[in-house]
Amino acid sequence: MLILASQSPRRRELLLQAGIPHEVRVPGIEERAQPGESPAGYVRRLSIEKARAVAAEPAEFVLAADTVVVVDDAILEKPASEAEARAMLARLGGRAHTVLTGVCLRHAGLERAQVQSTLVVFAPLSEAEIAAYCASGEPMDKAGAYAIQGLASKFVERIDGCYFNVVGLPVPLVYRLLGEAGYPFPTHG
Repeated sequence: MLILASQSPRRRELLLQAGIPHEVRVPGIEERAQPGESPAGYVRRLSIEKARAVAAEPAEFVLAADTVVVVDDAILEKPASEAEARAMLARLGGRAHTVLTGVCLRHAGLERAQVQSTLVVFAPLSEAEIAAYCASGEPMDKAGAYAIQGLASKFVERIDGCYFNVVGLPVPLVYRLLGEAGYPFPTHG
């Protein structure tokens, strides 16, 4: 059995779409960067802490992830207010940024942790576009204040890398890690 150590509905949906059954166990950890910690080091550390924070039987596989948006070496997590969401979107408009997801798979006493990076380029955004998007409520529980799979899709000019990583879980990486760890994928049909 795969245990998803996350409360993210997007991660649950991505696993289900990929045909990977799982159970959710929410880790209770504080998510805060440490002084001098790189964005990649931060998401890697958090994914490991989340994987370790949930109880699991020896035969279970535990998957955890953490996603952030990085622009100008600054980490943009989930906005705490609409004003913060507006500021994030204004900062992202008309330029490139990086989405980083740390992924950790724990099984039978072993841990594998990796970081996936995807480059995203946004079109220029007007204040009216930002205001309308924020009024939708969509930015509030998303790293970087946007959902590529939602209303913000119209702002994305291009991506370089894994689309699913931007949604919140790099499914091809997860599939590979599970296979390497001997996960018993269900057979259909």
